[in-house]
Amino acid sequence: LAVPQQAVEAQAHLQVLHRLRPPLAAVLVQHPTPPTPRSARPLPRRSSAAKMGPLLFSGTLLLALLVHFVACNAPPVPLDDVVVERTFVPERCERTVRSGDFVRYHYNGRFPDGTSFDSSYDRGSTYNVFVGRAQLIAGMDKALLGMCVNERRLVKIPPALAYGKDGYGDIIPPDAVLHFDVLLLDIWNSVDTVQVHTYQRPEQCGRRVEVSDYVRYHYNGTLLDGTLFDSSHTRMRTYDTYVGIGWLIAGMDQGLLGMCVGERRIITMPPSLGYGENGDGSDIPPQASLVFDVELLDLHNPKDDVTVELTSVPDPCPRRSVVGDFMRYHYNGTLLDGTPFDSSYSRNHTYDTYVGKGYVIAGMDKGLLGVCIGEKRKITIPPHLAYGEEGTGTKIPGSAVLVFDVHVIDFHNPADTVDISSVKPETCGLTAKRGDFVKYHYNASLLDGTHIDSTYHYGKTYNVVLGMGQVVIGMEQGLMGMCVGERRHLVIPPHLAYGERGGEVPGSAVLVLDVEMIDMEEGLPEGYMFVWNGDISPNLFTEMDKNNDEQIDPSEFSDYILRQVTDGRGRLAPGFDPDRIIENMFTNQDRNGDGHITEAEFRLKADEAATHDEL
Repeated sequence: LAVPQQAVEAQAHLQVLHRLRPPLAAVLVQHPTPPTPRSARPLPRRSSAAKMGPLLFSGTLLLALLVHFVACNAPPVPLDDVVVERTFVPERCERTVRSGDFVRYHYNGRFPDGTSFDSSYDRGSTYNVFVGRAQLIAGMDKALLGMCVNERRLVKIPPALAYGKDGYGDIIPPDAVLHFDVLLLDIWNSVDTVQVHTYQRPEQCGRRVEVSDYVRYHYNGTLLDGTLFDSSHTRMRTYDTYVGIGWLIAGMDQGLLGMCVGERRIITMPPSLGYGENGDGSDIPPQASLVFDVELLDLHNPKDDVTVELTSVPDPCPRRSVVGDFMRYHYNGTLLDGTPFDSSYSRNHTYDTYVGKGYVIAGMDKGLLGVCIGEKRKITIPPHLAYGEEGTGTKIPGSAVLVFDVHVIDFHNPADTVDISSVKPETCGLTAKRGDFVKYHYNASLLDGTHIDSTYHYGKTYNVVLGMGQVVIGMEQGLMGMCVGERRHLVIPPHLAYGERGGEVPGSAVLVLDVEMIDMEEGLPEGYMFVWNGDISPNLFTEMDKNNDEQIDPSEFSDYILRQVTDGRGRLAPGFDPDRIIENMFTNQDRNGDGHITEAEFRLKADEAATHDEL
């Protein structure tokens, strides 16, 4: 039958037809009273049957034909109850509709001939209602029971459980069977609370979220049917907020409590703990249950201080760092969830800085105090003692807790001197002084034990003249006062070694040397390159002037000095090239620089005793 034009026009204004209020619904679902049957007539007596035989036969045949005709053209058998066909059932069904639940669903309503009389899709909004509270026609109340979210059902409702013999205005005719194609999107109950399901938990959980903590987390937010309405991942930035003080919807405030960093959980909340009756814009409809898939990345409290976990402490520890020390250390820097942001190892260079003087972030300044050389520790720094709300660009996000795994290589203080410990032989004669020529073996390393060099490896001693700048200042200081056979352990700060730039060792590195004095040759007095061992000849100029031309050339001068050294009458400064010393001596005597020494130029040092005069 064609739908009347007025019914079509009324559809635009039609309220959802199966949400009638209880009084009207109660009237419409009553069954019509069946008509009273007519009284049966008595059958004719059997004695007259013979007279009526042909008529009975023909009547029987006619009855049979009539029954066949009626059977072939009979109208459909009327429905007595709701008929439900489950056209789609989701694999997972954690909850089904029960009486008293609130549901949100879409539907298409049609008559048996396929003519549409109503659709939630046309209005662009779900139908939201309590089940089992007579807010629906009886058939729909019954048909929704047991449904899962995302389940789809084809429901056929007889007139007795719909709008009965009166129909509904010009839209639903009397005694109409109604077909509904229903898709369930949401279920909740007024007694529901936040539901939490943890599906990934870290092995270690030293701390859990508490009220007033500040957290950073990623999330995907969906409706109960899986429709995505928001995600921090799409913004590529965590959601950062305080917990439990009203900065979040109530359900999230509750659902985040007790989480560990690295934990992942599903937080499901009813609309009363989400966005309630009004929803949130076009993304979250009214009365919608919300599901958040949350991964917690960071956690701290504004009252937090630096925390230190000792992972390796050397024994013994003769010295611990104090304010003003200069330290070299390696580190790996990560966020609280383990994401790396920096490492000194990747640069193959220690981080070198003063401690406690504001050269590093406040948390690191505190965390590096009291360490031993060689110690390893984990330093956890809250953001207010690190890079704060702003972070540092892409590597360290705002409000991030930082974790540093630190290995202290060495430290010193600018006021440090050479630290000397000594093992002397039973007999200790002359001790080394400035100008002495010393021969020694050494093993050199850094303060953390890293090997640098060793003379034992080369099979020969290291030979220097003390006080001539042939070794670093700290080494000269460490060799002073040694005697042959003595062993010393020297710890030399970088300002007395290779300084900030380094050279043979890393910049700002403390040196450790184990030194053994092998031999020593006493040097000359300061300022002398040659001294006489005995009396000086009164005829020095004449003895040098072999060709008697009243001037001394370089070869005459050199031959004479070397002969005095060979005969033991004089001694050159040890540890230097003899030829260069003699050349220097000749230059000092050749006062006019003409390449010859005259008798007027030639003289001894007047301020020295005769036995120590120098040419």
